[in-house]
Amino acid sequence: MDKLAVLRQYFGFPAFRAGQQTLIDAVLSGRDALGVMPTGGGKSLCYELPALLLPGMTLVVSPLISLMKDQVMALRNAGIPAGCINSSMSLDELRETYRDARYGAYKLLYVAPERLLTDGFCSLAQELEIPLVAVDEAHCISQWGQDFRPSYLKIVEFLQRLPRRPAVAAFTATATAQVRADIIRILQLHEPETVVTGFDRPNLRFEVLRPKDKRTALLQLLSERRDKSGIVYCATRKTVEQVCGLLQEAGFAATRYHAGLDADERKENQEAFICDRSPVVAATNAFGMGIDKSNVSYVIHYNMPKSVEAYYQEAGRAGRDGSPADCILLYSSGDVTTAKFLIFNSSAENEELTDEERQMVQAQDLARLEAMTGYCKTQDCLRGYLLDYFGQPHEKTCGNCGNCLAEYETRDLTREAQMILSCVVRARNRLGYCVGASILSQTLHGGRSARVRELGLDLLPTYGLMSALPGAQIREWIELLERAGYLETDPVHGGIDTTERAAAVLFSDEQVLARVQRTTLAGPRTQKKAAASRTDQPLLAALKALRFRIAQEQGVPAYIVFSHILPRVNGQCIAYRYHNLNRQRIDPLHSGVSRHGHTAKTVYNSLHGHTAKGYHAALQRRRQAKTQNQGGIHFVKTEPYRGKGKGLLLLP
Repeated sequence: MDKLAVLRQYFGFPAFRAGQQTLIDAVLSGRDALGVMPTGGGKSLCYELPALLLPGMTLVVSPLISLMKDQVMALRNAGIPAGCINSSMSLDELRETYRDARYGAYKLLYVAPERLLTDGFCSLAQELEIPLVAVDEAHCISQWGQDFRPSYLKIVEFLQRLPRRPAVAAFTATATAQVRADIIRILQLHEPETVVTGFDRPNLRFEVLRPKDKRTALLQLLSERRDKSGIVYCATRKTVEQVCGLLQEAGFAATRYHAGLDADERKENQEAFICDRSPVVAATNAFGMGIDKSNVSYVIHYNMPKSVEAYYQEAGRAGRDGSPADCILLYSSGDVTTAKFLIFNSSAENEELTDEERQMVQAQDLARLEAMTGYCKTQDCLRGYLLDYFGQPHEKTCGNCGNCLAEYETRDLTREAQMILSCVVRARNRLGYCVGASILSQTLHGGRSARVRELGLDLLPTYGLMSALPGAQIREWIELLERAGYLETDPVHGGIDTTERAAAVLFSDEQVLARVQRTTLAGPRTQKKAAASRTDQPLLAALKALRFRIAQEQGVPAYIVFSHILPRVNGQCIAYRYHNLNRQRIDPLHSGVSRHGHTAKTVYNSLHGHTAKGYHAALQRRRQAKTQNQGGIHFVKTEPYRGKGKGLLLLP
């Protein structure tokens, strides 16, 4: 069987995505490889498919237990023998897995990096034929990466202990050029076939909001998306509990996920989200890695993440099926303080780091936090900011982010700038050090907080100079002056000081012109999407009902049966082609397409590139089948064809 036949039979795709075939060919020829693909870009296929064609058993190093379990379940449902080894397994489960591996029961075996150098696993690996070691989430091996895990360094020693070095393939979704170089160097990849497919996800719409009240804003956003599934990321466990309670009180079927919950509850809550019993989950960053839930329509960050890499990976869990999805970040200046607290405490708690490594990791984390803060403050294209960070060329505007869809005007803020800069200088001169944006805005607004009085800032001439403006507006002007180069923030302590440019504004009346957001535009794309949605609604409802029934019968998440996106032929909606869990194929063959001006043959061939012979063969199988009418959709069970049960999903 060739790779294209395996792709169609086991994974249900008619063709490879960008970059997949190049990486697969390299691995099959015994070469090392490095693949950098965005979340949802099909990285796992690049080692899962070769594993079926290579002799022996492919080993996959994976960092999280939830990641392993999700992938192993999906593989087994597709008829691919796979197993895993991790710390959550009992001694009897480990022995059974080791025995099955020795008997050749697996084509893929997932293992946590911590298990690689244990005596039992090393002994097992010595006995097996391992043609390929795939390293998932490979950025974890780099100290320059956003999620450095010292346990990943054990991979190198493990490879050295094997009787014969296998091909090594590393994969990640978020890696700068420096991290990519680190992966190649540390894993000692030999002239690897390197594929970077690009980081752009055109179906994702990015937006940064600065609400006065995050709770109210979150409820409004979710009210607009009541029939959709989504993730709300929070910075701390406490915030997760608060947000989950808020959503449940508002009538949303929401659940929670964080490391403070016991294993059974985490598992139960994760399954409730995956199976859409709780379509909304409030979670920390402990949730989501490896969760291949295709129908996540939005990811909302209640707090700003610590890095662009983390944000893009978490936001990328939306729209994995290619349908339009929203990635919304609710930003406040307090998020920076929280992120710094987490940075200093997380590195301090990592006992695997030396003092020197800890200091280096903290410095790198602070630099990444500064870049993440820049994303929240920029007025330029948000997609462009993200692509710039990863070094990918792009158009100046994308037309599909909050900033590109906003309307701006130019305003003269010279007087406001002079007030703010003067307050910064006077506060520094009085205290001998610089204060942050929150204290500055309170001072300028004339706030009576205990901290302002304690510092004596209510005695400054600039106290209350901007009392007519709300504190949030003053903070926005402070950020604007920082972007313009008149102010700078200490990356460690958060104090704000003036730069050399500020003198010209204070003493030479240099004019400060600012580009200020006026309104948000309702672009034509949004209106078009809504119109299309109304047209497709009856079909979509029928498909979802069928999908839900099949999922309940099989005891699996609905998205594994088939996706909720409806592809089109020449702009017309038709049914989708996916595997179901009996490995029956669901093909689009529209019995009534003529009402849209297309024949069944046109639809079938347009989607799959099939010849007339292929179409007529499918049609013949259809005529031999017994048709069942399920909720207005005909699901045709056909006779076995080339050893596999087929199915045709027909529109009425």
